[in-house]
Amino acid sequence: MLKRELIDTAQIEDGVCLELFEHAGHFMIVMGRNELMSTRMRFSEEQLAQLTIDRLGKDNPRILIGGYGMGFTYRAAATRLGGKAQIVVAEISETIIEWAKGPMARLTGDGLADPRLDLKICDVAAMIDDANDGTCAKFDAILLDVDNGPDGIVRDANNRIYSRTGLAKARDALRPGGILAVWSAGPDPAFRKRLFDTGLDIVEWKVRSRPNNKGAHHIIWFGQKA
Repeated sequence: MLKRELIDTAQIEDGVCLELFEHAGHFMIVMGRNELMSTRMRFSEEQLAQLTIDRLGKDNPRILIGGYGMGFTYRAAATRLGGKAQIVVAEISETIIEWAKGPMARLTGDGLADPRLDLKICDVAAMIDDANDGTCAKFDAILLDVDNGPDGIVRDANNRIYSRTGLAKARDALRPGGILAVWSAGPDPAFRKRLFDTGLDIVEWKVRSRPNNKGAHHIIWFGQKA
């Protein structure tokens, strides 16, 4: 029986450590007992991008993706978007990007060299703040998958993204007709209510973790600005 092999660790902040494992040709990123992502189950992360872009109806939008992770959402967006699109990816950990270039290079391919990509090593909340204060342009879509749902499981600081104030800032960082999309491993009624309170037009969508209609049910919320 093949054992799970620890490839590397990444210190996110005090007391928070991510681990990259490989098992039977698949990679997984783990925090403690929580498996945050795996190459075995990527479909819902890809759907986060594909369904958002389909709803947006633009070939060359400017979008912000919160969290690179294993790059599933980013690559799905890059595949679907036109040559003049702008894809800003905010990843808090430089080590995650080093994993993408190193141990997971066969998964990454040449995606990080895409001229449409603007990769930032920063908190996605900082990019939302920049769009609101005019430091950078606003976005046609903001896609958030920085935790296992709307709860700061990876970083306590992420809780501000999912608060009423944080959601209002995300709404205000959108251009007219823009979409805020949030991925979650499961339902969250309290967050759903906060999202409705933003005044965005909200749709809650269930999607399986695997493309063969198997695996866990995940949730994607879409909030569109008037």
